Amino acid sequence: MEAGPVPAAVLLPLFLRNGDYHLLFTKRTDHLLHHSGEISFPGGALNPEEEPEQGALRETWEEVGIHPSHVEILGTLDDFYSIHHYLVTPLVGVIPGDYPYAVNRDEIERIIEAPITHFLDPAVLRMEPRQWQGKSLMVRHYDFRGDDIWGLTAAILAQFLEIVFDGKLE
Repeated sequence: MEAGPVPAAVLLPLFLRNGDYHLLFTKRTDHLLHHSGEISFPGGALNPEEEPEQGALRETWEEVGIHPSHVEILGTLDDFYSIHHYLVTPLVGVIPGDYPYAVNRDEIERIIEAPITHFLDPAVLRMEPRQWQGKSLMVRHYDFRGDDIWGLTAAILAQFLEIVFDGKLE
C-alpha cells in the first residue's frame, strides 16, 4: 500500500511597509536536493507531532529567523496537493514591517519582499503548459522583478489574492 501524502505547511508572511501590504517569499539555494533555486513561501514538511501552524512557524523561524511569537496568524487557505506528493497547508500571518531577518544561508539564497498590488496587474501573470507524468497541466507564473514565481507557490498566491480581493483581480 502506498503511503499517503507528506503533511507540510507554509506561511505567507504579510507585512505593512510604506502604506502597502507586502508578502515575503524566499529564493531557495541552488544546491538543495528539492526545489533548488525556486521561489517559495517559508515552510516545509511537518514533524510527526506537529500541527500545520506549528510546522509553518518552526520552518519560518529556521529559514528566515522570524520568531513564532512575532507572527499573528490570520487563518489558513485551502490545502494544496503538490505534484511531489505533499499535502500543503498555507497559513497567512502578519509580521512586523521592519523585521530583522536572520536568513539560513544553507537553505535560502535571499528574501524577496513584494507588494501585493504588484500581483494584481494582469501583465505579471502568464499561464504555461507543462508535462508531468504524461499529463498536460497549465501552470501559473508570476513575474516579480525578473524572479519567476510559479507552480504551487503561484497557486497558493492566486488563492490568497482571490480571497483578499473577493475575486476582483482586475
